[in-house]
Amino acid sequence: MEFFGIDWTQKHILKTNTKLVCTSDDDEIKPNELRQEVEPWLSAIFQSEHLSVLIGSGLTSSVSFMAGVKPQEMWRLTLNHDLNEKIKEKAEKSAVEMNRGEANIEDDIRVALELINGLKIIDDARATTLGTELNSKLKDFISSILSTEKDFFEKLSKEEEGAVKAFNLLKSFILSFTSRSASRERLNLFTTNYDRFIELACDETGVLLLDRFKGKIQPIFRNTRLELDYHYNPPGIRGEPRYAEGVSRITKLHGSIDWCFQKDKIIKTLLPFGAEDNHPSIPQNITDQVVIYPNSSKDLETAFYPYAELFRDFSSSICQPNSVIISYGYGFGDSHINRVIEDMLTIPSTHLVIIAWDRDYSTDDEAPNYGSGRDRIIKFLEDKNSAQCTLLIGSHFGDLENLVEHYLPKSAIDRLTVKMQKIKDNRGQDKATEVEGDKEQKPEA
Repeated sequence: MEFFGIDWTQKHILKTNTKLVCTSDDDEIKPNELRQEVEPWLSAIFQSEHLSVLIGSGLTSSVSFMAGVKPQEMWRLTLNHDLNEKIKEKAEKSAVEMNRGEANIEDDIRVALELINGLKIIDDARATTLGTELNSKLKDFISSILSTEKDFFEKLSKEEEGAVKAFNLLKSFILSFTSRSASRERLNLFTTNYDRFIELACDETGVLLLDRFKGKIQPIFRNTRLELDYHYNPPGIRGEPRYAEGVSRITKLHGSIDWCFQKDKIIKTLLPFGAEDNHPSIPQNITDQVVIYPNSSKDLETAFYPYAELFRDFSSSICQPNSVIISYGYGFGDSHINRVIEDMLTIPSTHLVIIAWDRDYSTDDEAPNYGSGRDRIIKFLEDKNSAQCTLLIGSHFGDLENLVEHYLPKSAIDRLTVKMQKIKDNRGQDKATEVEGDKEQKPEA
């Protein structure tokens, strides 16, 4: 398959406005040369009027592998119930219908929840037994997320080399986007992850996050998205307060392991990063209380509280002129998210940057096979405008270390470089250097 002038069977794919690289030869990838094209292009994109970043599970996996920590696995849900096979069968069928590829635990959870609600309608006793077992499996799911957080935090506390390196790269990754000028609209961070790696990195780097939760002792999810912000008054200067730098908005589209229903409210619990799975902030009735939202089935979940509020934030943030969204570690497997991005791209001045890591799982005797992630990306892009899309796809470009070290802009450094160049221009230093160079090149009479 070929469109955008791209051979999609190649291992590494790079496409900017002026550069196109498609190759399966690792030796053809020369980061120092490509950086001269990619980094300025991304720097320009990152200064767009409206900037959003969509982060999927690929970021957590990348950080975990580098730190030597077992990442949260998206294994299949196995229930000791007579309806287990029916649940798996329906989950696999719905995953195919939504172009997600292979089903995972999120598909199983969603189907099981729908089945429980159906059994309750007909007063079937199996609703109770199935609900009890699903609650136990959901506790295991949350425990696996907390286990990844805990193992990473322990290695980081011991200053193990892999964990320190991974965390520094994560912080640099976040700062590449959050170091926007305070005069521009705040960065919007969107994530489908249930874990808190992004929040941990932001806390460490001093990035202030704004979300829908208000309050300190028991933050409560608010229906109204108040446009609160951070300002400061410079000493000795009168006039309007200035916007503080390093402030971003964050929206967790599928919820979080530290969000819980409490009667008719949603609160953010005091669940520490990497807490034990028996922490008192984890409720017993996980099925009905913990706010984690698997992928949608024909938008069923997005119609209910607080899905509608979260996705309104997503839509209103990106569907406007001069808007850019960068996706990293997101596999384009959620139809409701994809549809909002498609709506955004109907505005000519918008732009999509896809950064995705994938692997060639084939043997030497087989045709290249990069998994369902690339298939979903291809399907999403088929009818899109090439000029509105920048692509960095493959194990080289999607590798967090390569991405941070070679391709993502260093915003703070860029600002200092620009100021230095302006000072040189004002002093005429560059012109003087050129004149001296010309004198040296002129032959003596």
